[in-house]
Amino acid sequence: MFPGHMHTQDTVIVTYPKSGTTWIQEIITLVLSKGDPTIAQTKPNWARAPWLEQYYAADVLKASSGPCIITTHLPYHLLAPALQHSKAKVIYVARNPKDVSVSYYHFHNMANFLPDPGTFSDFLNDFLKGAVHYGSWFDHVKDWTSHTEDIQNFLYITYEEMWHDLHGSIQKVSHFLQCPLIEDDMKENAMVNYTLIPQEIMDHSKSKFVRKGKVGDWKNIFSEDQSRLVDDVYSSQMADSSLLFKWEWPEETLRSPGTINTPESHTV
Repeated sequence: MFPGHMHTQDTVIVTYPKSGTTWIQEIITLVLSKGDPTIAQTKPNWARAPWLEQYYAADVLKASSGPCIITTHLPYHLLAPALQHSKAKVIYVARNPKDVSVSYYHFHNMANFLPDPGTFSDFLNDFLKGAVHYGSWFDHVKDWTSHTEDIQNFLYITYEEMWHDLHGSIQKVSHFLQCPLIEDDMKENAMVNYTLIPQEIMDHSKSKFVRKGKVGDWKNIFSEDQSRLVDDVYSSQMADSSLLFKWEWPEETLRSPGTINTPESHTV
């Protein structure tokens, strides 16, 4: 189904899990709907931005009468044949792996369809080895960002960039999609935060799907040794990557993501 559903007007969201997927889904939904919140407030995001790897995606995409928003965590090599022969717009969102690991750990605790993560230390070790759902964060980021020239329309952005400068980030996305600029608050939207999912699948009493999402929240969980371990693995795994990530800004500039700050350049 991949080649048959990558149309020129489609937008493909690609992320490693817990990297800002829901956030970018909301931004794109509102940009494409020209700011009309009706769709975002009445249609679950798994229906308006279906997951390509889910069984229902084919039916949703076939039934669509207009441009589709497609979401996926799949690695590059599985989508390469479809994307290399398409003008679909691809938006890749990356996030600090330390914050990803913390968020992913909490998600494992509330998602009953995933294995028990054990202690955070156990989970972090599995995460760094790529022994988790969707594999290695390092491989995922490197594979996608090293093939940008093979995809006709590709935008790379980070979770931290969106948090630090939401206005500038939305401008970047809307310019890429050639649509007007729109912002939205999604946290209390039941169509977004997955509270409609039965408790036997996602137990929100253990953890909320949409958590605080603060940049640098890993500092409240990690020990100094764990932080150094991730730094060492990162240096080794990303040594051959040309990407330069900016994960953090000075504390005084890390405001609420709803705050509009002066746009700052992001090195890629």
